[in-house]
Amino acid sequence: MDKSQINIGVIGFGTVGAGTVKILSNSSREIEQRLGFPVVIKRIADLDIKSDRGVSLEKGVLTSDVDVILNDPEIDIVVELIGGIRPAKDMVLKALRNGKHVVTANKALLAEAGKEIFRVAVKNKKQVGFEAAVAGSIPIIKVVRESLIGNRINSIYGIINGTANYILTKMTEEGVEFASVLKEAQDLGYAEADPTFDIEGVDSAHKLTILASLAFGIPLSFKKVYTEGISSITPLDIQFAADFGYSIKLLAIAKRVENELELRVNPAMVPKDDLISGVNGVFNAIRIDGDATGDALYYGRGAGDIPTGSAVVSDIADIARLIKSGAAERMTMPGMAEDNGLQIRKMEDIVTCYYLRLSVMDKPGVLSLISGILGTHNISISSMIQKGRRREKAVTLVMMTHVAREKDMTEALKKITRMSFVSGRPVMLRVEGGEI
Repeated sequence: MDKSQINIGVIGFGTVGAGTVKILSNSSREIEQRLGFPVVIKRIADLDIKSDRGVSLEKGVLTSDVDVILNDPEIDIVVELIGGIRPAKDMVLKALRNGKHVVTANKALLAEAGKEIFRVAVKNKKQVGFEAAVAGSIPIIKVVRESLIGNRINSIYGIINGTANYILTKMTEEGVEFASVLKEAQDLGYAEADPTFDIEGVDSAHKLTILASLAFGIPLSFKKVYTEGISSITPLDIQFAADFGYSIKLLAIAKRVENELELRVNPAMVPKDDLISGVNGVFNAIRIDGDATGDALYYGRGAGDIPTGSAVVSDIADIARLIKSGAAERMTMPGMAEDNGLQIRKMEDIVTCYYLRLSVMDKPGVLSLISGILGTHNISISSMIQKGRRREKAVTLVMMTHVAREKDMTEALKKITRMSFVSGRPVMLRVEGGEI
């Protein structure tokens, strides 16, 4: 199709939507020079068309009726930036069926409904761009899908939620409690009013689902991702981690182990000399180990209006090029795999080192009893710290273990918790880092 320009319609004029529109507006000349043709914002749909977003728009561009975009035959690309599953899913499917390509930053939508979306896209010979769905300004989707196409990827390991990383960084630097830092993050706009997805690891699990499907050729497997958040992390554990030479990060991990794939999000202790350990604030970092490239680290801002908007614009430009070349409907859209036989490893079967913190009575024989329970479950202690001496009163006992199996650790802790000399619930953290 011979078109003098590519028209886009944006659905959602919130933080990312406004950032995307600002980039397209402020850099329109540069974009046209690089593409060889203009990309024009024809319509923007949002429930709120009154608030000032700090960007100048021509009269008539804004609408509160999303069907004005979905049914407009002149709009080539629909950009979905409202988030969530519904009604975003319905809008994306309608756009594809109406002959429009789609760009989205919606990781939850792709992780949970991507199979249907990609199937409809292929059926209608349309493209779906989703670079902005994972890690904001870091072009990690292109890296995995294109730059590393000749690699057998062994592992993906990193920080892909800026909110959780900001909270853990502040707790580490200032020694303050989780609840206090969470409120500060909400006041600064780093955390949502309902922060559950960020702090409980769900957002990271959505993103890991997408990355793992691309990297390992497995179906989208959100429900199989083990997910654990950071709400139980305390300054005490952060300080003990530092004493052992570690920092605590919320990690997304996908790695091959024998003929299975570990797929999990959990807070973990990372060695201070690991580059991931030094990633602070709202930044993201993803380390990928490929058989040809070896380890490579990708670092940048993982959220925000302009960084994420930049990734959205990248997808718009890629699809616009395909449209102009006439290849958009001829090329098979690189979507997600159906199945390559790689199984997800059960969490009980993972093997790693562990950090344990117990509150125990300070009396003879306690340590030997705990060591005995661990020993009967094939767990050995590599180092230990006991804070203070309070004869016949509770003291804090902290241990680092050698490599052990999760199931063995869980069963040992159940027995230890039932012992009369243990008070409260033990704290357990996994240890990651170095060569994973």
